[in-house]
Amino acid sequence: MSGDALIYILFLAAGFLGGGAYSLWKVNKFASGVLLAMAVIAAAGGILRLV
Repeated sequence: MSGDALIYILFLAAGFLGGGAYSLWKVNKFASGVLLAMAVIAAAGGILRLV
Protein backbone atom coordinates (compact mmCIF):
# COMPACT_ATOMS: atom_id res chain seq x y z
CA MET A 1 0.00 0.00 0.00
CA SER A 2 1.36 3.39 -0.92
CA GLY A 3 1.77 6.22 1.58
CA ASP A 4 -0.91 8.28 -0.13
CA ALA A 5 -3.50 5.53 0.27
CA LEU A 6 -2.70 5.26 3.98
CA ILE A 7 -3.18 9.01 4.41
CA TYR A 8 -6.57 8.86 2.68
CA ILE A 9 -7.62 5.89 4.82
CA LEU A 10 -6.60 7.69 8.02
CA PHE A 11 -8.57 10.80 7.11
CA LEU A 12 -11.61 8.73 6.06
CA ALA A 13 -11.44 6.84 9.35
CA ALA A 14 -11.23 10.13 11.24
CA GLY A 15 -14.32 11.39 9.42
CA PHE A 16 -16.35 8.24 10.07
CA LEU A 17 -15.31 8.12 13.72
CA GLY A 18 -16.12 11.80 14.17
CA GLY A 19 -19.57 11.29 12.68
CA GLY A 20 -20.15 8.26 14.88
CA ALA A 21 -19.10 10.20 17.96
CA TYR A 22 -21.49 13.01 17.05
CA SER A 23 -24.44 10.67 16.51
CA LEU A 24 -23.70 8.68 19.68
CA TRP A 25 -23.36 11.77 21.92
CA LYS A 26 -26.93 11.73 23.32
CA VAL A 27 -27.01 7.96 23.81
CA ASN A 28 -23.68 7.23 25.50
CA LYS A 29 -21.23 10.02 26.25
CA PHE A 30 -18.40 7.65 27.25
CA ALA A 31 -18.53 5.70 23.98
CA SER A 32 -18.80 8.98 22.11
CA GLY A 33 -15.67 10.23 23.85
CA VAL A 34 -13.81 7.05 22.93
CA LEU A 35 -14.80 7.42 19.27
CA LEU A 36 -13.81 11.07 19.33
CA ALA A 37 -10.41 10.21 20.79
CA MET A 38 -9.89 7.60 18.05
CA ALA A 39 -10.89 10.19 15.43
CA VAL A 40 -8.33 12.65 16.79
CA ILE A 41 -5.63 9.98 16.77
CA ALA A 42 -6.47 8.98 13.18
CA ALA A 43 -6.45 12.62 12.05
CA ALA A 44 -3.13 13.25 13.82
CA GLY A 45 -1.69 10.15 12.16
CA GLY A 46 -2.81 11.43 8.76
CA ILE A 47 -1.29 14.84 9.40
CA LEU A 48 1.99 13.33 10.60
CA ARG A 49 2.14 11.17 7.45
CA LEU A 50 1.72 14.32 5.35
CA VAL A 51 4.61 16.10 7.03
